[in-house]
Amino acid sequence: MIVHAAALTRRVTCPDGNIVANGACCDLFPVLEDIQANLFDGGECGEQAHSALRLAFHDAIGFSLTEDVGGGADGSIVVFDDTETAYHANVGIDDIVNGQKPFIARYSLSAGDFVQFAAAVGVSNCPGAPRLEFRLGRPPPVAPAADDTISDSNIYPIDDVTTILARFEDVGFGPDEVVALLASHSIAAADQVDPESPGVPFDSTPGIFDTQFYIETLLVGTSYPGNGPHLGEEMSPIAGEMRLQSDYHIARDPRTACSWQDKLNQENMKSSFKTAMAKLAVLGQKSNDLIDCSDVIPMPKPLVGTAHLPAGSSPKDIESSCQSYPFPTLTADPGPATSVPPV
Repeated sequence: MIVHAAALTRRVTCPDGNIVANGACCDLFPVLEDIQANLFDGGECGEQAHSALRLAFHDAIGFSLTEDVGGGADGSIVVFDDTETAYHANVGIDDIVNGQKPFIARYSLSAGDFVQFAAAVGVSNCPGAPRLEFRLGRPPPVAPAADDTISDSNIYPIDDVTTILARFEDVGFGPDEVVALLASHSIAAADQVDPESPGVPFDSTPGIFDTQFYIETLLVGTSYPGNGPHLGEEMSPIAGEMRLQSDYHIARDPRTACSWQDKLNQENMKSSFKTAMAKLAVLGQKSNDLIDCSDVIPMPKPLVGTAHLPAGSSPKDIESSCQSYPFPTLTADPGPATSVPPV
């Protein structure tokens, strides 16, 4: 007799009618409803969603495989915020922490769980994004992460590629995973590189999780937004768009250029980001002790549209450095040159 695996999967009906694989996940639905309405402005892929993802990274990266510098994805950036938000590389993080603290106080989730849950929910609001994993049960942090676990390249992106890759290697990430994590810049903006011009997005579609960030980072730069140049900034190909120096060099470095080009494919971008984020979200944790509550995370809306060059550009503007396989064929949008408003 053949018994299908699906028939053996236990499902639990929560008091509110939602169905999950583990009953412990039922308590997350009130949190989900609350933050979608009151943190993410009704489920938008906006500034708070971008900020939640940034906070999840800054918390988790406080970790090392070789030194005792922090507990990774443990919520220490919230619990010990007086210490960690004073680090230079965490400038601006205090506003994000203060925005999430009232929600953390309302529920029984640990700070580490809330930070990663909020990030996964925030990303789910962005069309084209993958449905990120979420695991429940992180214990409270015992100490703040040490300073300098986050490179200042997050604020003034001036570190060379070797330095950036070495820092990620120290937490167990290879070059391809570094490139995958940078998909977060598809739905992000810069506030600190040019303080006089906050909210400058990194691509022309900051409310959509798509490949435009990877495409546009490869285009020849023509101007600076605001009154640049500023430390850590490269010329952008689009008016109103910010290009980080670190992104510019990673896109063109021989160790990462082909991986970068691979992310011009939406499915490759989605799957690699999902895998890398699943790994990041449990840094420093005993993942086998955590409960998989990924079925609570909403399913993102599908992407509408295809990869393209922004209006006003052409294939001759592409600065591809991958020698292993040809650059995909892309056509430019019609009309006047693309420009991007602040977010």
